[in-house]
Amino acid sequence: MIKVNPDIEFKKQLKDISKSSLNECMQCGTCSVVCSLAPEERPFPRKEMIWAGWGMKDKLIGNTDIWLCHQCGDCSTYCPRGVKPADVFSAIREISYQHYAKPKFLGKILNNPKWLPIAILIPVVIISAILFMAGTLQIPEGPVNYSKFFPHAWLNSSFTFLWFLTIGLGIVGLRNFWNDLKLQNPDSTSTGNFIKNLLSVRKEIILHSNFSKCSAQKTRKFAHLLVFYGFILLLFVTAFAIYAAVVHKYPLGLMHPFKVLGNIAAVMLFVGLGIMIANRLFNKKDFGNSTYTDWLFLISMFFLTTSGVVIEAARFLNWSFAYHLYFFHLICVWFIIIYIPYTKFGHILFRIVAMVYAASINRKLK
Repeated sequence: MIKVNPDIEFKKQLKDISKSSLNECMQCGTCSVVCSLAPEERPFPRKEMIWAGWGMKDKLIGNTDIWLCHQCGDCSTYCPRGVKPADVFSAIREISYQHYAKPKFLGKILNNPKWLPIAILIPVVIISAILFMAGTLQIPEGPVNYSKFFPHAWLNSSFTFLWFLTIGLGIVGLRNFWNDLKLQNPDSTSTGNFIKNLLSVRKEIILHSNFSKCSAQKTRKFAHLLVFYGFILLLFVTAFAIYAAVVHKYPLGLMHPFKVLGNIAAVMLFVGLGIMIANRLFNKKDFGNSTYTDWLFLISMFFLTTSGVVIEAARFLNWSFAYHLYFFHLICVWFIIIYIPYTKFGHILFRIVAMVYAASINRKLK
């Protein structure tokens, strides 16, 4: 006998985010049949849809299959009642960011539009405080030199510390997530260590091969690969820039190989983000409901890329308002890098952990 403990508030939150009429699901099983990823044993998303309709938060938070789903939209496209299982899964993932957030208030303010001013104010205040302590909270005179505004030693040390702090807090949340994954699968025994199982899913992480199995959204794989590798390339260039600053060989010239790589990464991000944004605006039938967290991630990444290109031009062209643009760019960096465990960008971390756990219990996709 299964004891049902409905969480009415959770169900209301799920409906508000997904815009899905959960009670109209008739458990026909079409969603699981058309899903090209669902395992034959205990396939998704049919079982999750009944749990969602019953408000069973304890069965959905920490559920492995929620993260094995790639939200390709096939299930929503073929659902005869228009219940939109893909949007329900997306909403569960969004609630998970808040559930596992450490500290909780950051998860709350980054997943609710009414708290956006506070989310912006936090980096504004902290960055301003760092500039004040560095003694550079003023617009420097002479040719544009960002290190005069935010000395490299202060910039690299403060942002590196804050990033490690955020990652540490994120790991605490991911550890709780891992424990919940085990609670959801009491009859399964994990085998191998984390690194071994991570290596077993490296192909899917690197190639995004499962995206190719989805039929409703053919452009998603290409867009995701562009953004994924564009961002990784940008991190690589940033790491080199930090090194160059340490050895006093910064700023880099416009034709420096790493500067060229940075601009290539920007093009990759612009194209990938452009496809994602266009699909959400003009192909809503296949791509489903776009939530606040979807747009917050896409717009933040777009602003980060755009401001990076603009401040590069501002330095070479010696624009008078270059430092104001640079400050805005640092806020964009904060939203992507420092806020990573609390926004949709965190799905990278949660999905990888879920994939590794699924590999450890031999829960394979089709």
